[in-house]
Amino acid sequence: MNSILDQINSVDDLKQLPVEKLPILAEEVRKFIIEVVSENGGHLAPNLGAVDFTIALHRVFDSPTDKIIWDVGHQSYTHKILTGRKEFFKTLRKYKGCSGFPSPTESAHDPFIAGHAGTAISVALGFAKARDLNRTDENIIAVIGDGSLTCGTTLEGLNNVSSITKKLIIILNDNKMSISKNVGAISKSLNRLISTHGYNKLKSFSKDILLKFPGIGKQIIKAIGRIEEAIKSIIVPGVFFEELGIRYIGPVNGHDIPEMIRTFNAVKEFETPVIIHLITEKGKGYRHAEKMPEKFHGLSPFDLESGKINGKFSISFSSVCGNELCKLAEKQKEVIAITAAMKTGTGLTEFAEKYPDRFFDVGIAEEHAVVFAASLAKTGYRPFVAIYATFLQRALDYIYHDVCLQNLPVIFCVDRAGVVEDGPTHHGIYDISFLRALPNISILSPKDDCEFRKMIIAAYTQKNPCVIRYPRGDASDFGETPEISWGKAQILKDGADISIWASGRESLTALKVSEILSEKGIKAKVVNARFLKPFDKELLLSDSQFKLIVTIEDNSSSGGLTSISREILSENTKKAKIINFYWPDKIIEHGNIEELKSEYKLSAEKIAENIEKNL
Repeated sequence: MNSILDQINSVDDLKQLPVEKLPILAEEVRKFIIEVVSENGGHLAPNLGAVDFTIALHRVFDSPTDKIIWDVGHQSYTHKILTGRKEFFKTLRKYKGCSGFPSPTESAHDPFIAGHAGTAISVALGFAKARDLNRTDENIIAVIGDGSLTCGTTLEGLNNVSSITKKLIIILNDNKMSISKNVGAISKSLNRLISTHGYNKLKSFSKDILLKFPGIGKQIIKAIGRIEEAIKSIIVPGVFFEELGIRYIGPVNGHDIPEMIRTFNAVKEFETPVIIHLITEKGKGYRHAEKMPEKFHGLSPFDLESGKINGKFSISFSSVCGNELCKLAEKQKEVIAITAAMKTGTGLTEFAEKYPDRFFDVGIAEEHAVVFAASLAKTGYRPFVAIYATFLQRALDYIYHDVCLQNLPVIFCVDRAGVVEDGPTHHGIYDISFLRALPNISILSPKDDCEFRKMIIAAYTQKNPCVIRYPRGDASDFGETPEISWGKAQILKDGADISIWASGRESLTALKVSEILSEKGIKAKVVNARFLKPFDKELLLSDSQFKLIVTIEDNSSSGGLTSISREILSENTKKAKIINFYWPDKIIEHGNIEELKSEYKLSAEKIAENIEKNL
């Protein structure tokens, strides 16, 4: 017998399903998501909590005519499954497969790309204003997470809502905020009252009648409004939104599908912006994700029964960051750690537990994190700011204006540098390109665990802004790691024919290339650049005597090792032949990293083959 999910091939099929079968569908969708993510990796806990309200959304609204705008997008798996991508979803995160985020090139049901938090309300406002100007009547729905309320872009969008449009629906998916405690029978009854068609029609009719009585009518309207607002402020935690001109409905049980269907149908008639506050449970339906939602937020493939993550490396760069900062903080009382909603991802959980007074998670507010760190540095503290490379881009102006311009000793631990499996919204291959242009800043890139630890200490001894960038994943030591000499590269292997320069973990790729070439009789020198700024110009120039200079980096074509080497050699009178290996100037897809490297001829085997052809 086919499952209910097997019968759903489009949103039209969902609309035909009896309401009593929707909770069963929700459980089948959860099971399907868990199975796929256990095989492919992905974002699990956020999606398990979003299953029920996504079913309710598609039951009530008519996507793609009605636009559902996802914030971040890592809660959109159910949306993908219900909009004709059920089979395609099995290829989640695989090369040429299903993206883990909304993608307009993938489906008309994804009206806007969403990989970075905080954009949904601004995007929805753009769609709403276009609708108003075009005099059409489709619904625009923005789905935001509670974490996005800490994002400045979200707050800017909320502030602008009532002045832009009279018709916008915002779904607030709340799975941990303190205001969730107000869920109860009284608030539920009040929500039913204030969202009903009859109540709002009566309210509008009464207002029209009272306005016919000059003076006294307006006073009565204001008095009624104050009474309604006072009652709601006691029972319902929505006054903040009401003050912004956004009608508040909630809290609503985000796992009660019939209740959400009723609420969504009611607000479709509203001629005022509305926010529906849903209470959900992160990781719902999978016991391991319910117990440890942070661990199961975004993860690699795992064992379904035990919840153990498969093939986990012995030591990661993120864990090295956290461990070494703990050691440094024990000795140096001015050391502070700051992150932007990525405590676990950046390895700072232990630091937060050991030094709660010196750890700050500022939420999804990278710009604030940078300025906050700058002011701490100005007062004598030594802040380490741990942020993913792709998210650091959001704070570029603040890195320049508030850190570099004042030459403040803020140390940026830039995690997830290089290409990642999540795809183009998360690839960390552009940060060097903008950071190297900034004054006073130093940029370091460790090859392994031991070198990273030494770089943290070396950066701490400096009195200028420093960036230490490193990839997600294995940080196991390879080769010797001499003490850090500021601005100097490390020779990993001598050779007489060519010189291969690599940045960070790509030094391991360079060594593999040298081994392949050695079998062909080509002797390659391998250099770990260590520093991108200041750069070891003298060593590169001395290597220009070789038949060929090669550079390998996990970065885009502009601004990194490729640009540095060509700039230095072009300024020198010697004519050195050079080949650069980098990610091309195009959108790099999502997928397994080794597959992507092979596709773009950046694997050790493809690089060695290319070098041999050019000798």
